[in-house]
Amino acid sequence: MKKMAPTSRQRGIVAVEFALVASLLFMLLFGIMEMSRLLFYLNTASEATRLGARIAAVCALDADAIKTRMTRLFPVIASADIKIDYRPSGCNASSCEQLTVRIAKTQQLQLAIPFVPLPTLTWPSFATTLPREGMRNSMASAANPACVD
Repeated sequence: MKKMAPTSRQRGIVAVEFALVASLLFMLLFGIMEMSRLLFYLNTASEATRLGARIAAVCALDADAIKTRMTRLFPVIASADIKIDYRPSGCNASSCEQLTVRIAKTQQLQLAIPFVPLPTLTWPSFATTLPREGMRNSMASAANPACVD
């Protein structure tokens, strides 16, 4: 028996099937990429607040230097949105008991997945509280490596 060549009509069906399956695969691929981007931003915001709290706990740096280091790690946030609170209020390096660094403004992120209408996602606020530690830039004339920019 001879093998028959597919007709041009059958070749068109294969192209339509590929288009349907490929569009679903690309939507899934873009969805995975966008969720990965969201998780990356959430993790980086958490790490930025942790870094800011750690620097504030061990270094005698002013708030502007701490905010600069945080925004260098995570440029999406503005310096004005970062709050550093020492407790009890009005304390100095020897009388502070703990501190809290937080990103005060909730951020917005628009996911871009083709053909899927998604609302703008609002991130939670991030905060890290640590007890007071050295709050000094150097110890025994050696520079504290956490405080060096």
